[in-house]
Amino acid sequence: MAPHEAIAAAGTLAPPGRWRDIVADVSSDQRAFKGVPWGKPMMWIFLLSDTFIFGSFLISYMTVRISTTVPWPNPSEVFALTLFGQTVPLLLIAIMTFVLISSSGTMALAVNYGYRRDRRTTFALLLATAALGATFVGMQAFEWYKLISEGVRPWGNPWGAAQFGSAFFMITGFHGTHVTIGVIFLLIVASKVLRGSLDQQRPGFLTGRRGNYEIVEIMGLYWHFVDLVWVFIFAFFYLW
Repeated sequence: MAPHEAIAAAGTLAPPGRWRDIVADVSSDQRAFKGVPWGKPMMWIFLLSDTFIFGSFLISYMTVRISTTVPWPNPSEVFALTLFGQTVPLLLIAIMTFVLISSSGTMALAVNYGYRRDRRTTFALLLATAALGATFVGMQAFEWYKLISEGVRPWGNPWGAAQFGSAFFMITGFHGTHVTIGVIFLLIVASKVLRGSLDQQRPGFLTGRRGNYEIVEIMGLYWHFVDLVWVFIFAFFYLW
C-alpha cells in the first residue's frame, strides 16, 4: 500500500473525533492502567529511577575503594562506640538497622489494617513507623556529628583514603534524605487516616468505592524500598 493510501485508510478507520477519544482515554488512564490506581505505577516508575541512582552511587563507591592506592579506613573501627570502657564495633549501625527493619514490619501491618478499614489501628501503626524512621534519622545525625568531630570531611579523614568521607556523606546523606521525606509523608497520610478522609467517596474512576486506603499501600512501597536500599548500604559500606 502506498503511503498516501495508508494515511487515507487510517483517516477512514479513525475519524478526527475518534482520535480525540483515544487521547482522552490514555491521558485519563482509563485503558493504560485499567483497575489499577494511577499512583501505584507512578510510584513504581519513581522507585525504578531511584534504583538506578542508588545503584550508581554504590557502584562508584566500590570502584573508588578498589582502585585507591591509599588504605581504606576500617569500618569496624571508624563506626565503633565505646561503652563502659569497651569498644563495640558497629554498635550504632546495628541499632539503626534494627530500627529501620522494624519500621518495615509496622508499615506492612499499617497496610493490612488499612484494607480492613481499621482507622485507629492504621493511624497508630503509621505513627509508629514515622517514629521509628525519625529515630533512625536522629541516630544518623549523631553518627554524622561524631565523625565530623573526629575530623572526617568530604575531602579527607584521619584514617586513610580521602574518598572515604565523600562516599560516606553522599551515600548516607542521600538515603537519610529519603527517610526524612518518608517520615513527613507518613505523618501526612496518618493525619488523613485520623480525619477519616480515606473513608469518604472519591471522584474519578474510584467513584462509588469507600474505604480507599490505596495511598497507605503506595506509601508502603516507598518505605519498603528505602529499607531495602539501607540493607545494601549496610552490606557494602559498613561490612565490607
